[in-house]
Amino acid sequence: MKSVAALLLVGMLILWTELPTGSAWSCPAVQITCAMVNPPNQCYTDRGCPRYKKCCKTFCGRKCISRPPSIPISYG
Repeated sequence: MKSVAALLLVGMLILWTELPTGSAWSCPAVQITCAMVNPPNQCYTDRGCPRYKKCCKTFCGRKCISRPPSIPISYG
């Protein structure tokens, strides 16, 4: 019985570590590329960025960026 509980706990921990960090937005598309062969990266994953920022590919390397501003909706 203890082995089943331990196995269940390990499975839940594995699933918990793979959950997204709560940022539902995606990185913007990159239209141009850098002329450098190996541009420097400031981050490699979202976990390496401050809260509410995401590690995204930019035109020259990966950087932590904030969520792009939403477009305001005008009704008149």
